[in-house]
Formats: sequence, structure tokens, C-alpha cells
Amino acid sequence: MFSHSVLNYSKSTFNRITQPLNVMASSVPPLMLRLVLAWEFGEAGFEKLHGTNWFADLIFPFPFNVLSPDISWGIATGFEIVGAFALALGIATRFFSMSLIILTIVAIASVHWPVHYASFFELLKGYRIIDEAGDGFGNYKLPLIFIVMFLPLLFGGAGKLSVDHWIKRKFNP
Repeated sequence: MFSHSVLNYSKSTFNRITQPLNVMASSVPPLMLRLVLAWEFGEAGFEKLHGTNWFADLIFPFPFNVLSPDISWGIATGFEIVGAFALALGIATRFFSMSLIILTIVAIASVHWPVHYASFFELLKGYRIIDEAGDGFGNYKLPLIFIVMFLPLLFGGAGKLSVDHWIKRKFNP
């Protein structure tokens, strides 16, 4: 009898503590993901906008190698800047999440992936964050983290604190 009442009290206490978290679950986490990703991709886009085009030195995988480095530079810059603003506001979040995932996969394949690897363990050496190591092992950890951060936005949408949610409520009452 005592253990049953202790369990009920524990369950009730747990529910009281977690209830406010449950209420915020569909608004705060997606907003935080959107803002962090918007900052990161916006920063990269503005660096490209004000920097010099270094895409000419890269070998892009097919079909991205069909475009000239200047066009690729412009597309990447545009999607990073426009996507950052869209993510921050929660506009077309799923579209920009997928677009920036594709952009990140291309970046991994052309910039961050190891030059050569003979085994799975050599491939794992590239799972790190390092600026221009030059040792051929790559540095795909951060872009991979960004892809994983995009997945809840891609599958779950922008959340309640977004223009997407407002539009959905306004036009689908």
C-alpha cells in the first residue's frame, strides 16, 4: 500500500514538473533550432557575400559540377542568406531546411570529406571540428551536426512561434 501511494505521488509530482515543459515543447525547441541555424548559415552567407569566391579551387560532385563556380557561389550565398532570414522568422521552414541540408551535403562532399581513406577508422578521423587542418582527414563533424539539427524542422516544421504556424492557423482554421 505504501509503495503504491509513493508511486502515485512521484508520478503526480513528475507530471506537475513536466507539464510546463510539455506546453512549450512545440514552440521553444523549434525556435531555438531555427535561430541557431539561421545565425550559422547567415554568418556563412554574409562571409561569402563580402569575400572572394574560393569555389573555383574545389571539385564539386555531380550534378553540382555542371554549374560554374561563380553560379555555385551565388546560389550558396543566396540560399544561406535568404534561408537564414526565413529560418529566423519560420517562413517556408521545411523548404529551406531541405535546401540547406542539400547545400551542407555538397559542402561535406567537396570541402569537409577526407581526401583519401583506406578504412572506416581512417574515415572516422574526419569526424572532428578543425579549421583547415590540411592533413587530408577532413572535418565533417560540424556540418553533420547541422544536418541532424535540421531534421526536426524538416519533419516537424517550424513550431508554434513561426510565420508558418500563423499562416496554417489563419488559412486552415
